[in-house]
Amino acid sequence: MTNDKLAGKRVLITGASSGLGFAMARALGLNGATVLIVARHANSLNRALNDLKDQQIDAYALEMDVRSESSIMNAVKWVEKQWGTLDMLVNNAGIGMRTVNPHFLTEPKPFFEVSATGFRDLIDTNLTGYFLVAKAFVPFFIKQKKGKIVNITMNHETMKRKGFIPYGPSRAGAESLTLIMSEDLKDYQIDVNMLLPGGATETGMVPDEFKQSLPKDFKILSPDIMAEPIVFLASDESDGLTGQRITATQFNDWKRNHFNTN
Repeated sequence: MTNDKLAGKRVLITGASSGLGFAMARALGLNGATVLIVARHANSLNRALNDLKDQQIDAYALEMDVRSESSIMNAVKWVEKQWGTLDMLVNNAGIGMRTVNPHFLTEPKPFFEVSATGFRDLIDTNLTGYFLVAKAFVPFFIKQKKGKIVNITMNHETMKRKGFIPYGPSRAGAESLTLIMSEDLKDYQIDVNMLLPGGATETGMVPDEFKQSLPKDFKILSPDIMAEPIVFLASDESDGLTGQRITATQFNDWKRNHFNTN
């Protein structure tokens, strides 16, 4: 069942054919938002779109590569033609350490063994991609004098853990990017915040052999952990909130402390 909490809101989510992106798209859609999910691969994107529509969500899908300025501009043109406005951009598209080292958790490689190609590809997706997509869609927000950007990040431990080059630097860079973006956009009434799950999530980035060796009491989070905070960030309730780093597993405590709610 859907509700109308976010009725009239239009949201674009990158990397939304699976994992955190899909979970956020579903949560936003179930709360009344119209969502545009974008990703590189048509097959998984179409499956995700059908799943959302089966849940009576007003959803659209478009192939887009966050590393390609021409691909991003095609998405900008789609939004201009089909919607004319945009309320929120969620920068989520990313690739993990498995693309550089399939056994990164059990057999971590030092940075000097990481290929230059692998390093560039991951940085281009996880960091430069956030920059390129935000740069392309910010004009919508500036024209409206209102808008929201949410950049998805990860725990600080990933930014200093052995064998986590280049994933760690990509997320550290995204956090710095977010904080500077929030300052650059304050005068335009555009809010820019960070959201992270708060632990390992079931997104396909954690190798199966590692999961099998985990202690029985170790819990891998569902991507749905992102639902409540992303709905809050899309809502009018969060208007004016910017430069924040919100951890989904601690969201209720964060909100209580930040807004002094009971």
